[in-house]
This record gives sequence, structure tokens and C-alpha cells, in this order.
Amino acid sequence: MKKIIFLCMIATLVFACKSASSSAATTDTTISTKLDRPTQVAIKGNWIITSVTYAGSDFIKVNSFDIADSKCFIGSNWNFISNNNKGTMTLNSASCPAFSSPIVWSINKQGLFVLKIVEAGTKSKNVKEGYLLKVAGLTESSFQLIDNISVGGKTVDVIYQFQRAN
Repeated sequence: MKKIIFLCMIATLVFACKSASSSAATTDTTISTKLDRPTQVAIKGNWIITSVTYAGSDFIKVNSFDIADSKCFIGSNWNFISNNNKGTMTLNSASCPAFSSPIVWSINKQGLFVLKIVEAGTKSKNVKEGYLLKVAGLTESSFQLIDNISVGGKTVDVIYQFQRAN
């Protein structure tokens, strides 16, 4: 589902019909392509995921970003570079598969975090699929990315809690 939404966002970029003065708060389902630079600058730097929670249930198994079980992301290191929207993510839990990858990211005016995971040997401009997450609770030292998944026909929030690394 997220991949379809992301592809729609790319199509919107190519066939943008919306005026530059459109508000991100409208009820229109179009994904805004305007970037939220102040939020991107606030997120730049090194971060660690300190917890992954599912609103209402810890009894489901979530394969995050088609990489590993969501609990494997606890302790993972993320680096966000705001001036070029690139970075890295590294999973380093001993009981989980090792994973490290460059990423391309941005935050739009609707508060959606756009994440593309770049495989080795691939240029980021050639990555056509990605993930949309909501940014919440941003402070100098923490923030959350919230993913929506469907479980048994119901939407469940998967909340990734980030803490700034020292």
C-alpha cells in the first residue's frame, strides 16, 4: 500500500496540477511535494531508535521496510543529512540480520517522511519505491516516525521512537 502511495506521489511530481498556493491542510488526498525545510534541518544528525511499539498490541509481527522484524530496529543507527536529503541506516542487533544501507529521505509540508532505501550499486535517482511515514513529537532530542499497517482489516500504528545520539 505504501509503495502505491509513493508511486502516486512520484506521478504527482511529474504531472503536478496543484497550484503553488495550495495548503497542505486541505482534505485533498494529493501528497504535497513541497519540502518542510525547518523540520528537515531539525532532524539532521545521528539518531538511534530506542523503541518500536504498536498502538494497542505487542502480539503482532511486523516486517519493517521489508528488511527485518520491527524489533530488530531497536538500537539501529540512523544518519540524516538535510542539505542533500541522504543518509544511512544500520541495524546492529545481535539477534537479527545485519543490515546497512544508504537512504534518501525528505519531509513534506504535510508532515510525511518519505524514505527510500538505496541498494548497493544503485543510484538513488533510480529507486522508484519507498515508504511514507508520519513525523510526530519532534524535539531537539527525540521524534517519532509512525507507519500505518493493516492487521486483520484494521489499521495499526507502528511507532518508531528516535533519540538523538551523543
